[in-house]
Amino acid sequence: MKTHAGKHTKRAIILWSILVLILAVAIAFAIYVSDFYRADSVALGVLQNDPTLEVRGNLTILNPVNANGSALIFYPGGKVEANAYLPLLAQIAKRGITCVLVEMPFNLAVLDINAADAVYAQFPHVRRWFIGGHSLGGAMAGRYASSHAERLSGLILLGAYRIGDFPSARTLTIYGNLNTEVKNRVKDTEHVLEIPGGNHAQFGNYGPQRGDAPATISWQQQQSLAVDAIAAFVREQSID
Repeated sequence: MKTHAGKHTKRAIILWSILVLILAVAIAFAIYVSDFYRADSVALGVLQNDPTLEVRGNLTILNPVNANGSALIFYPGGKVEANAYLPLLAQIAKRGITCVLVEMPFNLAVLDINAADAVYAQFPHVRRWFIGGHSLGGAMAGRYASSHAERLSGLILLGAYRIGDFPSARTLTIYGNLNTEVKNRVKDTEHVLEIPGGNHAQFGNYGPQRGDAPATISWQQQQSLAVDAIAAFVREQSID
Protein backbone atom coordinates (compact mmCIF):
# COMPACT_ATOMS: atom_id res chain seq x y z
CA MET A 1 0.00 0.00 0.00
CA LYS A 2 1.38 3.36 -1.12
CA THR A 3 1.65 6.07 1.49
CA HIS A 4 0.72 9.73 1.01
CA ALA A 5 4.37 10.63 1.54
CA GLY A 6 5.39 8.32 -1.33
CA LYS A 7 2.84 9.91 -3.67
CA HIS A 8 4.05 13.39 -2.78
CA THR A 9 7.65 12.37 -3.36
CA LYS A 10 6.82 10.94 -6.81
CA ARG A 11 4.91 14.10 -7.77
CA ALA A 12 7.79 16.28 -6.56
CA ILE A 13 10.26 14.27 -8.65
CA ILE A 14 8.04 14.59 -11.75
CA LEU A 15 7.57 18.33 -11.16
CA TRP A 16 11.28 18.93 -10.70
CA SER A 17 12.05 16.87 -13.82
CA ILE A 18 9.67 19.02 -15.86
CA LEU A 19 11.16 22.23 -14.46
CA VAL A 20 14.71 21.03 -15.23
CA LEU A 21 13.65 20.15 -18.79
CA ILE A 22 12.03 23.55 -19.29
CA LEU A 23 15.15 25.27 -17.94
CA ALA A 24 17.41 23.21 -20.21
CA VAL A 25 15.29 24.08 -23.27
CA ALA A 26 15.28 27.76 -22.31
CA ILE A 27 19.07 27.80 -21.91
CA ALA A 28 19.57 25.99 -25.22
CA PHE A 29 17.27 28.48 -26.99
CA ALA A 30 19.05 31.44 -25.39
CA ILE A 31 22.42 30.12 -26.56
CA TYR A 32 21.04 29.49 -30.07
CA VAL A 33 19.54 32.95 -30.60
CA SER A 34 22.50 34.79 -29.04
CA ASP A 35 24.74 33.48 -31.83
CA PHE A 36 23.71 35.63 -34.80
CA TYR A 37 25.31 37.60 -37.63
CA ARG A 38 25.72 41.29 -36.83
CA ALA A 39 25.50 44.23 -39.20
CA ASP A 40 28.91 45.45 -40.35
CA SER A 41 30.26 49.01 -40.23
CA VAL A 42 28.88 49.82 -43.70
CA ALA A 43 25.36 48.91 -42.62
CA LEU A 44 25.69 50.80 -39.34
CA GLY A 45 26.90 53.81 -41.31
CA VAL A 46 23.59 53.84 -43.21
CA LEU A 47 21.71 53.61 -39.92
CA GLN A 48 23.59 56.59 -38.48
CA ASN A 49 23.90 58.82 -41.53
CA ASP A 50 21.04 58.26 -43.98
CA PRO A 51 18.72 61.29 -43.67
CA THR A 52 15.78 59.38 -45.21
CA LEU A 53 15.86 56.73 -42.49
CA GLU A 54 13.23 56.59 -39.76
CA VAL A 55 12.79 54.08 -36.93
CA ARG A 56 9.33 53.20 -35.58
CA GLY A 57 9.42 50.43 -33.03
CA ASN A 58 10.52 47.26 -34.83
CA LEU A 59 10.35 48.97 -38.24
CA THR A 60 13.17 50.83 -39.97
CA ILE A 61 11.86 52.89 -42.87
CA LEU A 62 13.82 54.30 -45.79
CA ASN A 63 11.73 57.08 -47.33
CA PRO A 64 12.53 57.93 -50.96
CA VAL A 65 12.97 61.57 -51.92
CA ASN A 66 10.75 60.92 -54.94
CA ALA A 67 8.39 58.13 -53.88
CA ASN A 68 6.65 56.33 -56.73
CA GLY A 69 3.77 54.89 -54.69
CA SER A 70 5.31 51.43 -54.25
CA ALA A 71 6.67 49.98 -51.01
CA LEU A 72 8.64 46.88 -50.06
CA ILE A 73 8.24 45.12 -46.72
CA PHE A 74 11.48 43.24 -46.08
CA TYR A 75 12.01 40.22 -43.79
CA PRO A 76 15.69 39.65 -42.77
CA GLY A 77 17.48 36.32 -43.05
CA GLY A 78 17.48 33.90 -40.14
CA LYS A 79 19.81 34.86 -37.28
CA VAL A 80 20.92 37.99 -39.14
CA GLU A 81 20.64 41.42 -37.54
CA ALA A 82 18.03 43.39 -39.49
CA ASN A 83 20.27 46.43 -39.96
CA ALA A 84 22.59 44.33 -42.13
CA TYR A 85 20.17 44.89 -45.02
CA LEU A 86 20.21 48.69 -44.87
CA PRO A 87 22.82 49.18 -47.65
CA LEU A 88 20.70 47.11 -50.04
CA LEU A 89 17.44 48.80 -49.06
CA ALA A 90 18.98 52.27 -49.23
CA GLN A 91 19.79 51.64 -52.88
CA ILE A 92 16.26 50.35 -53.54
CA ALA A 93 14.82 53.46 -51.87
CA LYS A 94 16.81 55.63 -54.27
CA ARG A 95 14.69 54.09 -57.04
CA GLY A 96 11.56 55.62 -55.49
CA ILE A 97 10.46 52.55 -53.53
CA THR A 98 9.62 53.00 -49.85
CA CYS A 99 11.43 50.27 -47.89
CA VAL A 100 10.16 48.93 -44.58
CA LEU A 101 12.67 46.69 -42.81
CA VAL A 102 11.10 44.52 -40.11
CA GLU A 103 13.17 43.54 -37.05
CA MET A 104 12.07 40.04 -36.09
CA PRO A 105 11.89 38.48 -32.61
CA PHE A 106 15.28 36.89 -31.89
CA ASN A 107 16.22 37.61 -35.55
CA LEU A 108 13.94 34.79 -36.74
CA ALA A 109 11.16 35.65 -39.20
CA VAL A 110 9.51 32.31 -38.48
CA LEU A 111 8.48 33.75 -35.08
CA ASP A 112 6.43 36.57 -36.64
CA ILE A 113 5.37 35.58 -40.15
CA ASN A 114 2.43 38.01 -40.08
CA ALA A 115 4.54 41.04 -39.10
CA ALA A 116 3.50 42.72 -42.35
CA ASP A 117 -0.07 43.04 -41.07
CA ALA A 118 0.98 45.90 -38.79
CA VAL A 119 2.70 47.84 -41.59
CA TYR A 120 0.03 48.79 -44.14
CA ALA A 121 -1.99 51.24 -42.09
CA GLN A 122 1.12 53.27 -41.25
CA PHE A 123 1.66 54.20 -44.90
CA PRO A 124 -1.64 55.46 -46.36
CA HIS A 125 0.19 57.04 -49.32
CA VAL A 126 1.41 53.67 -50.62
CA ARG A 127 -0.64 52.35 -53.53
CA ARG A 128 1.21 49.11 -54.30
CA TRP A 129 2.71 46.76 -51.75
CA PHE A 130 5.48 44.24 -52.28
CA ILE A 131 6.93 41.84 -49.75
CA GLY A 132 10.27 40.11 -49.81
CA GLY A 133 13.19 38.87 -47.81
CA HIS A 134 16.48 37.05 -47.72
CA SER A 135 16.97 33.35 -47.01
CA LEU A 136 14.62 32.31 -44.15
CA GLY A 137 13.11 35.80 -44.32
CA GLY A 138 12.31 35.22 -47.98
CA ALA A 139 10.73 31.86 -47.23
CA MET A 140 8.52 33.40 -44.53
CA ALA A 141 7.65 36.34 -46.79
CA GLY A 142 6.58 33.76 -49.36
CA ARG A 143 4.37 31.99 -46.84
CA TYR A 144 2.80 35.29 -45.88
CA ALA A 145 2.26 36.25 -49.54
CA SER A 146 0.52 32.94 -50.24
CA SER A 147 -2.28 33.81 -47.82
CA HIS A 148 -2.40 37.56 -48.58
CA ALA A 149 -2.07 37.61 -52.36
CA GLU A 150 -4.91 40.10 -52.75
CA ARG A 151 -2.99 42.77 -50.82
CA LEU A 152 0.30 42.39 -52.65
CA SER A 153 1.55 43.38 -56.09
CA GLY A 154 4.58 41.11 -55.90
CA LEU A 155 6.96 38.88 -53.96
CA ILE A 156 10.75 39.38 -54.03
CA LEU A 157 13.04 36.54 -52.94
CA LEU A 158 16.77 36.91 -52.34
CA GLY A 159 18.72 33.71 -51.75
CA ALA A 160 15.39 31.91 -51.37
CA TYR A 161 12.90 30.06 -53.56
CA ARG A 162 9.14 30.27 -53.95
CA ILE A 163 6.97 28.10 -51.74
CA GLY A 164 3.21 28.14 -51.36
CA ASP A 165 0.60 29.37 -53.81
CA PHE A 166 1.68 32.91 -54.63
CA PRO A 167 1.72 33.30 -58.45
CA SER A 168 5.07 32.81 -60.17
CA ALA A 169 4.15 35.63 -62.58
CA ARG A 170 4.27 38.04 -59.64
CA THR A 171 7.43 36.62 -58.04
CA LEU A 172 11.02 37.77 -58.54
CA THR A 173 13.73 35.29 -57.51
CA ILE A 174 17.36 36.40 -57.23
CA TYR A 175 20.26 34.24 -56.10
CA GLY A 176 24.01 33.94 -56.56
CA ASN A 177 25.11 31.09 -58.81
CA LEU A 178 27.50 29.91 -56.09
CA ASN A 179 24.52 29.39 -53.77
CA THR A 180 23.83 25.90 -55.08
CA GLU A 181 21.40 24.97 -52.30
CA VAL A 182 18.96 27.61 -53.54
CA LYS A 183 19.92 27.29 -57.22
CA ASN A 184 18.94 23.62 -57.27
CA ARG A 185 15.53 24.33 -55.77
CA VAL A 186 14.36 27.19 -57.99
CA LYS A 187 11.64 25.88 -60.31
CA ASP A 188 10.34 29.16 -61.73
CA THR A 189 11.51 30.17 -65.19
CA GLU A 190 10.26 33.76 -65.38
CA HIS A 191 11.46 36.69 -63.27
CA VAL A 192 14.57 34.79 -62.18
CA LEU A 193 18.02 36.36 -61.90
CA GLU A 194 21.08 34.20 -61.30
CA ILE A 195 24.04 36.43 -60.40
CA PRO A 196 27.36 35.07 -61.70
CA GLY A 197 29.93 34.98 -58.90
CA GLY A 198 27.35 35.83 -56.26
CA ASN A 199 26.85 33.84 -53.07
CA HIS A 200 24.23 33.64 -50.34
CA ALA A 201 25.44 36.18 -47.78
CA GLN A 202 26.23 39.23 -49.91
CA PHE A 203 22.63 40.42 -50.18
CA GLY A 204 23.25 41.64 -46.64
CA ASN A 205 26.23 43.29 -44.97
CA TYR A 206 27.12 40.93 -42.14
CA GLY A 207 30.30 39.25 -43.31
CA PRO A 208 30.96 35.66 -44.36
CA GLN A 209 28.38 33.04 -43.48
CA ARG A 210 29.19 29.52 -42.35
CA GLY A 211 28.83 27.01 -45.18
CA ASP A 212 28.56 29.71 -47.84
CA ALA A 213 30.86 29.69 -50.87
CA PRO A 214 33.14 32.74 -51.13
CA ALA A 215 31.80 35.15 -53.75
CA THR A 216 33.95 36.04 -56.74
CA ILE A 217 32.31 39.46 -57.11
CA SER A 218 32.07 42.24 -54.54
CA TRP A 219 29.04 42.78 -52.36
CA GLN A 220 28.56 46.12 -54.14
CA GLN A 221 28.30 44.35 -57.51
CA GLN A 222 25.96 41.67 -56.19
CA GLN A 223 23.64 44.17 -54.53
CA SER A 224 23.72 46.54 -57.51
CA LEU A 225 22.54 43.79 -59.86
CA ALA A 226 19.82 42.83 -57.38
CA VAL A 227 18.64 46.44 -57.03
CA ASP A 228 18.42 46.87 -60.81
CA ALA A 229 16.32 43.73 -61.11
CA ILE A 230 14.07 44.71 -58.19
CA ALA A 231 13.45 48.21 -59.58
CA ALA A 232 12.58 46.80 -63.01
CA PHE A 233 10.27 44.17 -61.48
CA VAL A 234 8.44 46.72 -59.32
CA ARG A 235 8.02 48.95 -62.36
CA GLU A 236 6.60 46.09 -64.42
CA GLN A 237 4.22 44.92 -61.69
CA SER A 238 3.05 48.48 -61.06
CA ILE A 239 1.70 49.14 -64.53
CA ASP A 240 -2.00 49.88 -64.09
